[in-house]
Amino acid sequence: MVSTGLLLIGAGGHGRAVLETLRDSGWPDPVGVLDDDPASAGLPGIPRLGPLAMAGALRGQGIGAAHVALGDNARRRALGDWLLGLGFALPVVRHPSAVVAGTACLGAGCVVMPRVVLGAAARVGSHVILNTGCIVEHDALLADAVHVAPGAVLGGGVRVGAAALIGLGCAIRPGVTVGAGAVVGVGAAVVGDVADGMRVAGVPAVPLR
Repeated sequence: MVSTGLLLIGAGGHGRAVLETLRDSGWPDPVGVLDDDPASAGLPGIPRLGPLAMAGALRGQGIGAAHVALGDNARRRALGDWLLGLGFALPVVRHPSAVVAGTACLGAGCVVMPRVVLGAAARVGSHVILNTGCIVEHDALLADAVHVAPGAVLGGGVRVGAAALIGLGCAIRPGVTVGAGAVVGVGAAVVGDVADGMRVAGVPAVPLR
């Protein structure tokens, strides 16, 4: 019987990145990974235990914690909430090189990748990815399942709705609101509010057809 440990969900590229962050942070290796792809061999040094449907049985065997290592925002949120319902803890995974203000807070299942900066009084919901080298400044508010991609910079007081994607290397002016499910394109300069579900790109950012 498996007794304790962390279960990873997802054996793709983001799963590999999360595994490296766990190892760099001194975590014991996960007991295994679940992935619905039967051809997946798992992650480096971590066996694939089976499909996602096995999570309930593994919880019954005593595995107490899990992390959803999937890039798809909506799916990550749904699976994270499902795992919470099964009784798993969803710890925050934080790289030791990240700078997180003492007054910032992070929800269940977040991952904070290398060289992230999270500013004073920033509030981050559950299942959020703060990816490599991004900066989220003071008093920002990120709802559940947001993904802030590598190198993005969010100014003070920025608000981002649930499951939004903030693209690689973009910049968002202080005080701007990005709506739920919105997508900010690579390298965009966002100087005004972005509505729910809208896709924007460019400098300055404009809606895409």
